[in-house]
Amino acid sequence: MPGLPPPAADERQTLIEFLAFAQNAFFAVAYGLTDDQARSTPSASALSIGALVKHAAGVQKGWTDRVAYAPEFPPKDDRPLEQIMAEYADQYVMGDQETLDGLLEALRAQNAETLRVFRKADLSTPVPIPPEVPWFPKDISHWDVRWVGMHLIEELNRHAGHADIIRESIDGATMYELMAAHEQWPETDYVKPWRPRVTP
Repeated sequence: MPGLPPPAADERQTLIEFLAFAQNAFFAVAYGLTDDQARSTPSASALSIGALVKHAAGVQKGWTDRVAYAPEFPPKDDRPLEQIMAEYADQYVMGDQETLDGLLEALRAQNAETLRVFRKADLSTPVPIPPEVPWFPKDISHWDVRWVGMHLIEELNRHAGHADIIRESIDGATMYELMAAHEQWPETDYVKPWRPRVTP
């Protein structure tokens, strides 16, 4: 994928291209990391790159399910609240038994499902707002699908920037060199693909 989303002919394709670009950032920022590095928390943040990869899949699933079931709510989760909250908290931790490859594969699958749903959904379909979520607005009853798509782009970009800082704290690698390595761009005077540092 190039360094910018490509031009698009209409609103839907523009949304899809920017969403796909935001999704792809996590594969670049995780490029070349070991499981231990992906699990590490070297910055001021308590989060790791592995945890952010995991959260990027989870947050997309939640919003994509809302779009897929719109204009109705998704089926109610009848599990005990403690179980639901434990699952949500686990989304922010890369467990000792988890691998970066496994988390990236789960993200890849969710990315594809998200794009599939947004390619076919009517962008004007109302997506109902669950009243029980305390940080959601109380003065409106729904968003539409286009709003949800833009929100996902915002959410993924926020977390990708967060991951950029964590990655730079791990080994000094920065966005463009990681993108160049992951996407196999030719080396130029301006952009050199990332390579592991050689320790003497």
